[in-house]
Amino acid sequence: MKETLWTRDFVALVLANGFLFAGFHFLLPTITLYAASLGATGGEIGLIGGIFGYSAICIRLFTDAGVHHLGKKKCLYLGLALSILATVSYYMFSSIHAIVAARILHGFGFGMSTTFAAAIVADIIPASRRGEGIGYFGLGSTVMMALAPAVGLFLLSEIGPSALFFSSAAVSFLAVLTAGFCHAGRKIRRVEVIEKTSLRDCICETGTGLPSVLTILFGAAYGSVNTYIAMMAAEAHIGNAGLFFIVGTLFVFISRPFGGRLLDSKGAFAVIVPGSVSYLIGLLLIMAAHSLTVLLAASVFYGLGAGLLLPALLTWILNMVRPERRSSASATFYNMLDIGTSTGILVLGVVAGMVGYRNMYWSVTALMICFSVLFMFCHYHYGNDCIASPKAVKRPVADIHKD
Repeated sequence: MKETLWTRDFVALVLANGFLFAGFHFLLPTITLYAASLGATGGEIGLIGGIFGYSAICIRLFTDAGVHHLGKKKCLYLGLALSILATVSYYMFSSIHAIVAARILHGFGFGMSTTFAAAIVADIIPASRRGEGIGYFGLGSTVMMALAPAVGLFLLSEIGPSALFFSSAAVSFLAVLTAGFCHAGRKIRRVEVIEKTSLRDCICETGTGLPSVLTILFGAAYGSVNTYIAMMAAEAHIGNAGLFFIVGTLFVFISRPFGGRLLDSKGAFAVIVPGSVSYLIGLLLIMAAHSLTVLLAASVFYGLGAGLLLPALLTWILNMVRPERRSSASATFYNMLDIGTSTGILVLGVVAGMVGYRNMYWSVTALMICFSVLFMFCHYHYGNDCIASPKAVKRPVADIHKD
């Protein structure tokens, strides 16, 4: 008999995660437009766009301290509160320096919120259904990735910045309300041993090296598609490129539930190999696209690949650590994804400037080939269950109690 997945706590976190990402994606395509309307220079716009990810990485270095002093649930609330405060600050202060400061604050809030939401949900999902549960957990963010940017652009262009920022703050507040229905999230106080962690451990949790490297590689490939597909389409004279994301998100939505069940029942090979092959096919179709039809066919394979790979990598990292280290493991996943995405966008943007956006995707294809080869190396040495089965580690004595 299957253990129960759809508990009140799980549903509350799925909804809270969706609202959290709605607030983020409202601003993703609009904050730089708003800064430009205030007279920001190209360098300032680039800083506003890029500082967010790096501030999220910085705050995750303090994940362990947050868990020990506040507990996961209070850290989640603190992250959401910082996100709301930053969003309101965008409108309250119109100077570019203030917006940069608010963007840093928002990165802190978003980094904390995503890390602790994933850590709490990993605690409440039954171990036998973790892959499936993580897949469902990400559906809210997947839907918002498709819908929220368009809504944000509409609010900014048709109503004004006040409607944009207060709508973003409102959905972030809804994340707080829905998270309140989740009673999970425990504070861990060490009784016998307080583990000392190095800076390297804060960035990348010990024992998660292989999936972390894979996450960086895939993050670079994933970020390049999301950032440069519209420019590639313009270079190829393909109109209505925004449909790429709508179709792609639909297939991400389709792939996540069955991908998670497949991961739990069959292990790593059955999910990551088809996912990487599907993503490679999508990249090849992008480079071959001279019409909207071919571009949308590419989005199908892009969506299937991303929908299989992202939750599988998160589940893998969570399964490699002891239960009390899941907050750090969650931080590791998002750190590696942000490092890959931010670095990939920067480097591949330079490549695109030299060879064009279509030819730039040959570099992205090379990244995915490296991803596939490295995974096969991992599979050869660790077997088919390296994701589905948690690492056998001894849990230290800890006093665990509710916040």
